[in-house]
Amino acid sequence: MSVTVCQGLGFVVSLIGIAGIIAATCMDQWSTQDLYNNPVTAVFNYQGLWRSCVRDSSGFTECRGYFTLLGLPAMLQAVRALMIIGIVLGAIGLLVSIFALKCIRIGSMEDSAKANMTLTSGIMFIVSGLCAIAGVSVFANMLVTNFWMSTANMYSGVSGVVQTIQTRYTFGAALFVGWVAGGLTLVGGVMMCIACRGLAPEETNYKAVSYHASGHSVAYKPGGFKASTGFGSNTKNKKIYDGGAHTEDEVQSYPSKHDYV
Repeated sequence: MSVTVCQGLGFVVSLIGIAGIIAATCMDQWSTQDLYNNPVTAVFNYQGLWRSCVRDSSGFTECRGYFTLLGLPAMLQAVRALMIIGIVLGAIGLLVSIFALKCIRIGSMEDSAKANMTLTSGIMFIVSGLCAIAGVSVFANMLVTNFWMSTANMYSGVSGVVQTIQTRYTFGAALFVGWVAGGLTLVGGVMMCIACRGLAPEETNYKAVSYHASGHSVAYKPGGFKASTGFGSNTKNKKIYDGGAHTEDEVQSYPSKHDYV
């Protein structure tokens, strides 16, 4: 799988996951009334993170929001916080991943910068998916605990005689949407992290090579080198360089005044 395909697929999967997390957070069917052994079927109750609703047999639905903050259970407030954190991190990850896509070129952005942005968005997607899964799982555990406590109170008489009728709640559709959406976001984040390895530029090791000038025969010595040209006698043109001091075997002759007579 190429890097572009892996990155694009991870972005699409994460986008679907974030949309599912937002939908699950806004849904009202986090907990629905358990109708098993319930003689009252004309009214159906279901609850969400933000409000509780009642639907009667005629199809009329009435919802009422939670107008208190301190009066809510601590577990419900924790689930709210986890879902909101997951949405915020997912939205930031989507914004970063858009600029990190390899198929989109912005100015002179290097591949190393795109690799870092891809890794950052992948980590955000993973954390967002974990927050969504954790929030849904905490709410599901709270439902299971309340369900069995209500069942124990209902059948607390002799020979299992029902003494009181209590409303029990079971898993709603929002829980399954949240689990699936969190898993998709988690998978998308992992794919983005995998694509980051292909975007990172490979390190190049440069080896030292000797350079031979064209038309010259050069011999290197520690502390200096001898250079001689291929033209004329090597003895006349031979120079020895050492540090910055140099000598010549033959001193160049300058014309004297007698040469112009």
